[in-house]
Amino acid sequence: MTGPEVDRAVRELKFRDPVRARAMMAALERLTTELGRSPVSVMHVCGSHEQAIAKYGLRATFPKALNVIMGPGCPVCITDTPEVDEGVVLARQGVHIATYGDMVRVPGTSMSLADAQAEGAKVHILYSASQAVELAERLKEPVVFFATGFETTAVATAAIVLKGLPENLSILSAHKYIPPVMEIVAEMPETRVEGFLAAGHAATITGWGVFEPFVERHHLPVVVAGFEPLDILAGLVKLLELIRDRTPQVANMYPRCVSREGNLRAQEQLWKVFQPTGGRWRGIAHVPNGNLRLRDEFAHVDARRRFTIDLTTLWDCAPPALAHACICGDIMSGLSSPTDCTLFGKDCTPERPVGACMVSSEGSCKIWHQYGGHPDLGGIA
Repeated sequence: MTGPEVDRAVRELKFRDPVRARAMMAALERLTTELGRSPVSVMHVCGSHEQAIAKYGLRATFPKALNVIMGPGCPVCITDTPEVDEGVVLARQGVHIATYGDMVRVPGTSMSLADAQAEGAKVHILYSASQAVELAERLKEPVVFFATGFETTAVATAAIVLKGLPENLSILSAHKYIPPVMEIVAEMPETRVEGFLAAGHAATITGWGVFEPFVERHHLPVVVAGFEPLDILAGLVKLLELIRDRTPQVANMYPRCVSREGNLRAQEQLWKVFQPTGGRWRGIAHVPNGNLRLRDEFAHVDARRRFTIDLTTLWDCAPPALAHACICGDIMSGLSSPTDCTLFGKDCTPERPVGACMVSSEGSCKIWHQYGGHPDLGGIA
């Protein structure tokens, strides 16, 4: 390796350094010992964080006194049943439905979009909002983009709306906004959360300053973290330091991507197209200002205003018999773990999901089913 190559390697940011990782794990152990209670419970509100924690085996390295809970950070999981039903009804009416992959198998009251597709409905899987425009231009028939996700994907939807949609394309918005649901979790009487790890990609849009009012109201620290192993470990170390020092504040541990103000241009587009409204998050609660709906100025592309969506047409379809036993709501609220559910891994599997948490690649039940949840590696040399 030449001199310039060595210099470049030295300057390269590395986020999977075993030496640094062990130092941070030791810091977590020291901090939980200093706190002197078990468990110390913190919550992340991002499915991507849960994926990384499971993929890289981080939970096996956490101190036993540290309980890292996955909160309502999976957009597919918290899409409410009536929202899924709206997509199913439109699909059964012959409208082309375009949506992101995981949404297709999410159960509604009685069926999913995949079930409707099996009956002959026209359901299309997309990987970006712009593909909905391309699909509509190609088909020339009515197309509805069933738009889901948090701030990051909502900005992409706003961008295509502002650019101008084909006349045959409408938006069925099930977008959600994360900060309000953190308020709900913090106010739950049963909650044991002492601090939050916030999602770096959403904060890239909103900025970390969006969490300051929450911290002031609830006196709980919030740390913004990225998604590499060292990002997460560093975020947790900082969060435990703030808890130990009883210092409720926002800390940005993802400065290479996140600023206090965020992406002002993206925010302008987001709030020009959408307005926050109250709505129910699946299995959790009614979340004031938690849903993002199209503003009146964009009624001409709003599927809820352009189509008659009669949910009573699904009433003759029986809901799954096991649905009442699903505890996805408690899992996403941080009150239960996937393994607390009697259906987990038995009647509810990724191949035969009962609840939405077992469908999405960001759902805690599917992630735990795939990676093993809380592996105990203490006996491994």
